[in-house]
Amino acid sequence: MKDNHSLCKSARYIKGVGPKKIKILNSLGIQTVKGLLYHFPFRYEDRGRLKAISNLTPGQYQSLKAEVLAMGVRKARSGRGIFEMAVGDKTGKLFTVWFNQPYMKNYFKVGDKLFLYGKVEKRKRLEIINPECELIPGDDKGVTIHTDRMVPIYPLTRGIGQRTLRGIIFAAVEEFASSADEFLPPALRRKHKLLHITASLKNIHFPENRALLSEARRRLIFEEFFNFQLVMTLRKKAAKDKKGISFKAEEKLAVRFRESLPFKLTASQERVMDEVENDMKSSRPMRRLLQGDVGSGKTVVALHALLKAVENGYQGVFMAPTEILAQQHYISVKRMLKGLRVKVVLLAGGMKARDKDKAKKKIGRQKAGIIIGTHSLIQKTVNFNKLGLAVIDEQHKFGVAQRETLVKKGLCPDVLIMTATPIPRSLAYTIYGDLDLSVIDKLPPGRKAVTTWWVSGKKRDGAYEFIRKQIANGRQAYIVYPLVEESEALDLRAAKIMHKKLKERVYPDLNVGLLYGKMKAAEKKEIMQKFKSGQLDNMVFTIVMDGCSDVANAAVMLIEHAERFGLSQLHQLRGRIGRGKFESYCILISSSGKDEAKRRLSIMSAHSDGFKIAEEDLKMRGPGEFFGTRQHGYPELRVGNILKDTALLNLARREVLNIMDNDPGLKLPANRRLFEGYAARYF
Repeated sequence: MKDNHSLCKSARYIKGVGPKKIKILNSLGIQTVKGLLYHFPFRYEDRGRLKAISNLTPGQYQSLKAEVLAMGVRKARSGRGIFEMAVGDKTGKLFTVWFNQPYMKNYFKVGDKLFLYGKVEKRKRLEIINPECELIPGDDKGVTIHTDRMVPIYPLTRGIGQRTLRGIIFAAVEEFASSADEFLPPALRRKHKLLHITASLKNIHFPENRALLSEARRRLIFEEFFNFQLVMTLRKKAAKDKKGISFKAEEKLAVRFRESLPFKLTASQERVMDEVENDMKSSRPMRRLLQGDVGSGKTVVALHALLKAVENGYQGVFMAPTEILAQQHYISVKRMLKGLRVKVVLLAGGMKARDKDKAKKKIGRQKAGIIIGTHSLIQKTVNFNKLGLAVIDEQHKFGVAQRETLVKKGLCPDVLIMTATPIPRSLAYTIYGDLDLSVIDKLPPGRKAVTTWWVSGKKRDGAYEFIRKQIANGRQAYIVYPLVEESEALDLRAAKIMHKKLKERVYPDLNVGLLYGKMKAAEKKEIMQKFKSGQLDNMVFTIVMDGCSDVANAAVMLIEHAERFGLSQLHQLRGRIGRGKFESYCILISSSGKDEAKRRLSIMSAHSDGFKIAEEDLKMRGPGEFFGTRQHGYPELRVGNILKDTALLNLARREVLNIMDNDPGLKLPANRRLFEGYAARYF
């Protein structure tokens, strides 16, 4: 293996990078030489199609080769210097202009030959303002990086331009691309005709031609997917190889719990319960992801598993992403377990110090069977007595490191991760490849689809009147806004201001509440309790709506500026209503004329299936934005796109499984390099 240490050097050592530039590069996430090599272009401009001056088309960006005929600096009325240069070829003449850059005269002389690129304009004369240009060496064999080729365009930040960053990355590629170690086995590269890593890095940045650019992207995309799947598979194998808890099939508590439910379980819930139970019986630790729409019954499945842990003499923990959601789970779990004599304890950051200390003591002495809480559960001061099962709600809001911290507090406990964000199966395999997958794909019987309308702001008064009629019939309503404070930059109706208007002008005879993210936990709890008990008719929310999903009487939701929300977010918001026996309605208000907004709202109006909506959301926004942030602790996808590159994703997955089947420990020479190069960093 090559010594790859040179790629770990600070980017400060690259030509053109000084003390100021390194700080700018750091803000782009670039610290090392490797960071420069893997800061890939997001598009390219073809500046290699040279045109004669006589064939240039005004109004278009074009490339040409010309000789400097004359140049000079003149002053504008403002007093600033304007540098102009006349260039020509055998077919004609053109002028180049740089405003406020008189120093440009020091870079050229009459007779110089240049490559130029820019937008050609025809006024009184043919000219290009601020063109990209490069001197052509005397032998005409010099390398150009800004003109006369496929030119890379990079993600930037304030303080650095394309030309400067391109020059820095070119220097890094020239000096260090050959030092990049090749970890893909030679046989695998030959089998799929994949470029060597050195050629790939050179051609992803400064492609010799379109064909090599395509091959470089193909190899790097395959490598990303392969790397990701390898890490996921190794993690899954490592978890399965550990000796976990083999829970016995005793089901006294679990059976009594199921018999006490006031509803019949769906076939999906029964199937998932069996999958979870089989995992818990096994001596291998369970690592399972449970997907299901809001209201599909995931909590019942989780509670059934927690009871199995408790009746086997272990503790079970349920970690929620926010305090209000943890409190909701605590209240509903206590209610559902009434009569079963299971001790349930709540631990959340907003609790009084005295109450937190009491809860921690109960947890440490095993006087708590089921513990419900937030991030507080992973603090060093929290010690479980015999943790056997960890249920984590909305995993993507925690991150891998926090999950592992909780798991390490137990005796190699089973882990059940739940999400109400429907994830297309291909994406789930990519992001959660180290987990087994269960899906609740049917809603409980009696749940009716929420009728959804999309209307313009002109029909807002009609929507308000519709809500009034629903309240008169005994129902309650949510009104959702994207912001809390009024924003001058965005013409949005802020929750605080609109709450006041609704309370004073629209519904002066009704009780209208307000809940938003920055309120204190105690205030949120009090407001929600009033809404649940029917003391409030309307509730004005910002997008923070945790704790609102168990109000069966809430049958109407109005979402202002609906175009500001993602499809999956809109679907989750809509899932907060329709929990009872009443017809439920969601009104989306948007006056946006943008095609994307219209498409998004049309999809919401037409579909109620969360997985269908998630697929459409993924198509519109892409996997990165769909998840919001990259999961810490996993390899990053810089080039690959699981929607556009599905064939390579599946190919990489097959090859990883093939390698792991034949060499589970990655001990063969070629595969050992895989472990050292990739897996050791994440495994």
